[in-house]
Amino acid sequence: MIEDGVATDVDLAFVARRIGVSDRHLRRIFAAEFGVAPVQYAQTHRLLLAKRLLTDTPLPVVDVAFASGFSSVRRMNALFAQRYGFSPTRLRKEGGQHDAGVDQHALSFILPYRPPYDFPRLLAFFGMRAMPGVESVGEFAYRRVVRVASNPAAIGWLEVSQVPQRHALQLRFSATLAAASQELLSLTRQAFDVGADPQEIAAVLGALAQGAEGLRLPGAFDAFELALRAILGQQVSVKAARTLASRFVEPYGEPVTTPFADLTRAFPLPSGVAELRRDEIARLGIVGQRADAMIALARAMLAGTLVLGHACEAEETIESLCRIRGIGPWTAHYIAMRALAWPDAWPPQDVALLSALQLPNTAPGQRAADAMAEAWRPWRSYAVLHAWRKLETVNEAKEQR
Repeated sequence: MIEDGVATDVDLAFVARRIGVSDRHLRRIFAAEFGVAPVQYAQTHRLLLAKRLLTDTPLPVVDVAFASGFSSVRRMNALFAQRYGFSPTRLRKEGGQHDAGVDQHALSFILPYRPPYDFPRLLAFFGMRAMPGVESVGEFAYRRVVRVASNPAAIGWLEVSQVPQRHALQLRFSATLAAASQELLSLTRQAFDVGADPQEIAAVLGALAQGAEGLRLPGAFDAFELALRAILGQQVSVKAARTLASRFVEPYGEPVTTPFADLTRAFPLPSGVAELRRDEIARLGIVGQRADAMIALARAMLAGTLVLGHACEAEETIESLCRIRGIGPWTAHYIAMRALAWPDAWPPQDVALLSALQLPNTAPGQRAADAMAEAWRPWRSYAVLHAWRKLETVNEAKEQR
């Protein structure tokens, strides 16, 4: 939460309440894990990001301060003087001149993870669902057009690849997005599940995770995009959902220019979708009820009655989603699992999940699955992914025969 900017002022009472412990216990477990107090951790995190932006980008010092999570330039200056004995502007002078419009000046960050980490499987998951123009998935990297919630007008590209010898991912993004560095780092950590502890999760899932402990929960860079795509994916195959999403982006996505020929569009904003009519979306081959749900979701987000993001409370968000006509519990749980990075989602009446668990798609079958899943809390989202994985393995074996 500190790294993601949710706890910018390090309000320990707020953080402790969110994770369900006392302030005192939070300090104790934080010191045991990291060897420093939460405030010191936050300060170091902000200073390192500020130093990087000062030396690698032409951002004005005031923008660097806010992009790094400081409440003011004065606070950043004071902490620089305290920790390093000099002012931030010294780094700017030593760093030289930069051209923010040239992609060779893209920023690059290393995001360490706890091994094992099944990067190829994560790429395959994203690759099956990648929208042409918006996303591109190769053998070794994921790329996409991205804009951040704090400044939707700023559009750029990012690339995520693996550095296995360092047990880390490498994030690169265009210099035009430098002011949103903290937000992009947060989104990437969530989308690629960098913070997971695979050993802890595998210990709870037991035999279900055996042999695939490196599986990670695929998140989303754009929660609104993920939610619309979840609606489009209702009761159709992954391939069909991708086709519908591509049809939707073609007329309503925003054209962009990137260094990559296969990245040409940004996904539509809620403000644009909210103004569409049902028949406009239906012309693309999208069922009218789903078109209504897409428009209603966009309007709910604009009105503030629905908030999507991994800092939200999952249960409350699921209830808000289910109040939108055309969004049922399965879709709401799927959105919570990926857009909110909720580790304990359990989509009901999932045919593939029940089949993988060798249970019938009936009410008794669902009750049996629910009872079985109690042992997997709070990691039921990972249990879902492992069940889907096992079903894929069985189907692949049948095809080979």
